[in-house]
Amino acid sequence: MIVFPAIDIKGGKCVRLTQGRFDRQTVFSDNPFEMAERWQSEGAEYLHLVDLDGALAGESKNLGAIRQILGAVSIPAQLGGGIRTLESIEKMLDMGIKRVILGSVAVKQPELVKRAVKKYGDKIIVGIDAKDGQVAVDGWGVSGNMLAGELARRMVDVGVERIIFTDIARDGKLGGVNAEATADIAKASGVKVIASGGVTSHEDIYELKKHEKDGIEGFIVGKAIYTGALDLAAAIKAAKEA
Repeated sequence: MIVFPAIDIKGGKCVRLTQGRFDRQTVFSDNPFEMAERWQSEGAEYLHLVDLDGALAGESKNLGAIRQILGAVSIPAQLGGGIRTLESIEKMLDMGIKRVILGSVAVKQPELVKRAVKKYGDKIIVGIDAKDGQVAVDGWGVSGNMLAGELARRMVDVGVERIIFTDIARDGKLGGVNAEATADIAKASGVKVIASGGVTSHEDIYELKKHEKDGIEGFIVGKAIYTGALDLAAAIKAAKEA
């Protein structure tokens, strides 16, 4: 099981939000690349980057910080936030991003996702963010008027091979992961799913590992490793245990 340390970028800084709310943010570093170096040194295999300003604006806004991160580490990174055109996808991949995460466009422009998958294959991931089972879009501020499971099935129909599922109600709350809902998405879609939101303890990791056979490939961890509630190296070790 893969552990993805999250680096959320807003205004060029590394921040964490609570439940995706931009009015509830904590700045953890003025230099996101330093956090990337730290997580790599603690054993991270893959980074999860989010351009928070891009998610709101609908276009990438923190390219400078992203380039610095890519230049500072040797491990791969996946990126989401405001990537909503084929041109943007190509630009991110050309920069050195290994996988691009498409969120709002999965609801609003499923045909674009289909074209992207046809062109870039498994370099395309769809991020499904939901609260009480309902998909949210545009930086989590707007309802997508669709159930998460339905969106997952639609994305598989256009060729998507991997999904990130975020339970917004759990994100940044340090209150535990919603392993059951994540497993439901994996079973409904039949593709690999990465869990996001609420991973705080070894108990959360073990709950996710119970569903590894259902298709949960790994999990994203953010606030817990920034506050010290969870040690990244120990989390990676727990994720690798049989």
